[in-house]
Parts: sequence; structure tokens; C-alpha cells
Amino acid sequence: MSVDENGAIDAFERLGLTSYEAKVFIALHRLGSGTARDVARVADVPRSQVYSVAESLEARGLVETQQSSPIRYRPVSLEEAEETLRNRFEQERERAFEYVDEVKRESSGEETREDIWTVRGRDRIDDRVVDLISDAEERIVFGTRLPELFTDRIERALEERSSTGTVAIGLSRDDRVRERLEALEGVTVETPATFPETDRRSGRIAIADDGILLSVVDDDGSETAIWSSGSLFASVLIQLIETGEAIPVDPSSSTERSA
Repeated sequence: MSVDENGAIDAFERLGLTSYEAKVFIALHRLGSGTARDVARVADVPRSQVYSVAESLEARGLVETQQSSPIRYRPVSLEEAEETLRNRFEQERERAFEYVDEVKRESSGEETREDIWTVRGRDRIDDRVVDLISDAEERIVFGTRLPELFTDRIERALEERSSTGTVAIGLSRDDRVRERLEALEGVTVETPATFPETDRRSGRIAIADDGILLSVVDDDGSETAIWSSGSLFASVLIQLIETGEAIPVDPSSSTERSA
């Protein structure tokens, strides 16, 4: 493929060089080395601009400067220049796409519809459960049928809040989850009154004062949750769950388990 100088300059610009930088770099390869006067003679760049452009190219690792009088410049080899630009392109690509990926994960991880929030992904749901529990002052309810959803972070948050006198109830039919809950001082362990034996979708529930989170697990193991706090939606949902006897309304009727 035949490329003329204008095409090459355009290509260098797409690689991040300015038009003047591309012209000076090409001119220096044409000359081998030269002063600002030499460069200005063969390139469409004013001599007064050559100095700053050459300094910029030197900072990019594309030009070397000889401190003589007058100052002389020479380009690095094409192989070295190509490697330098390739590395810079990769660094900028990674920086750009890492940021976009972070923005995408943040936006796809949690979204709002008025007072109801949707959270996707186990780590983000774990964060939200820990936040709800940590902010509770009066009562906490946490339950899950899956041991892997009762994480160490949630366990520590439950233990910390229950130690301050916050009422804490743990719900599960799974023996492994119950054993861990029972080992936490101040946490009351209950068996859900209503629990379909065929349930394979429920994830976890967390109620903390006037906040609630409910999650489901998909066939591929991914988890999605809705949560709300201090809203009419949250108060109605908590009331529906409690009056449905899935959660005991009066925790004093249960036997407190301790380590």
C-alpha cells in the first residue's frame, strides 16, 4: 500500500501525535539529524515552532537532542519509535477502557426506579447487605438458604451490631448457615415458617430497621437484588413479609443462641 506524506501525517495524528510533531519526526528521518533551521527547511513547520515540537518529541521518546550550538536533533530508529508508540497506545487503551469498564459496572451494578434500587452481582449485593446491617440501630433480620451467600463480612457486621444491643435474627433451614449463625453471640436463630421445598431461586433477605433487600439467584449462579430504605415500598414489603409469618415479628419469643 502506497502512503503519501499527508497520509502518513494523518496516521501519526491518529496515533496521538500533533501535525507538527508528525512533520518534524518525518523531516528528521529524511535528514538523519539536523538543527531547527534544517528541519524548518524541509518541513512545513516554522523554525520558531521546531524547538518546542522537538522537545515534545523528545519527551515522547521519539527524538534525541544533542546539546551543541546550534542544538541538533536526531530521530530514534523506526523500530524503537514503533515500539514506543505501540506501548503508549496500549497504555492509553488500557487506561481508557479500564475507566469505561468501571463506569459500565457501576451503572449496570445498581440502578434506581424511584425508591427501589436494583443491584446486580454478588460482590455489590454483599456490599449493600453489609451497609444495611451496619446502619441498623433497632433490628436486623438476615436469612439465606445458601452458605456461600452468608459471607464473612456479613457475619462480622451481624456480630458487631448485635454486640451493641441491636436485635439480630438469623433465618435459614440450611444446617451450615444455622451453625454459623448460632455461633454469633446475641443473634437469635429462627427457621422460616414458610419455605417451599422446591425453592431454587431465593438468594438472601436482609431487613435493617426500615430498609429491606431481597435477592434471587439465576440458573447460571448470578445474583440480582432489589432494595429500598426509608420508603413506602420498603415499609409495605416488610409488613407483608412479617404478616406472612416468614419472619417472626416478636423476636423475644425465640431462644437466643450464643457461642
